[in-house]
Amino acid sequence: MTNNLGFIGFGKMAGAICKGVINSGFIKPDNIYAYDVNFEHLKTCADELKISPVSDVKKLASNVSNILVATKPFVVDDVLANLEGLADDKLIISILAGITIQKYEDNLPNSRVVRVMPNTPAMVNEGMSVVCRGNKSTDDDVQFVLNLFSKLGKAICLDETQINAVTAVSGSGPAFYYYIIDKIARAGEVLGLDYKTALELSAQTALGAAKMIMDTNKTPEDLIIAVTTPNGTTAEGNKVLVESDIERVLFETVEKTCKRAVELGRSK
Repeated sequence: MTNNLGFIGFGKMAGAICKGVINSGFIKPDNIYAYDVNFEHLKTCADELKISPVSDVKKLASNVSNILVATKPFVVDDVLANLEGLADDKLIISILAGITIQKYEDNLPNSRVVRVMPNTPAMVNEGMSVVCRGNKSTDDDVQFVLNLFSKLGKAICLDETQINAVTAVSGSGPAFYYYIIDKIARAGEVLGLDYKTALELSAQTALGAAKMIMDTNKTPEDLIIAVTTPNGTTAEGNKVLVESDIERVLFETVEKTCKRAVELGRSK
């Protein structure tokens, strides 16, 4: 697998991906090309990252064997039309929400396709990306994409049939955690802390708690027990959570997000 990459679309997520792979040394700036309809914006970004901006998709495709599509989903038909006849035997990596692998394979039958669902914490190298293999993609293709997105956090491989649940849990998930972090901070503010301090306490605590789950191989239940003293402060707070409706609310939040992802996928 040749370590080069061409971006079609160069917004915030594409920029984060580009920075991550360059900073990790996975792909050299000399081997990265990018196309965006806003060429002035692209040129500014390209100058900063030392990558090569190009003025059309044909020039991009002629220089790379791996193309990452990072446009808005509603312009995918234009992207596919521009790639027709230019992407044979190339790997197409799509991060477009709601656009299926089949959509690409129907329009670019001689290309290999891998779909990825990243999330916005990739912008701070703490992303969670899910990689879905296409019908013609190879083991090397999948490994290349896993390696690429692991530079932005963590990356795992799942079947595309699970992508709507992935969207609900990790794709949209950061927004749900932001809400919870904010509400805990607001409670701290009411109890006498200034909001900035309370937000720092809440956010860092959430970050640390997540890292404990990731690094200790202990279940959330085990970790709750470890931090809870019988009849102590944590036990009192846990009692409120357990006796509340929060489990139903969180389940419904994820469930409705998943259902909406299904609806949007059908409308594409």
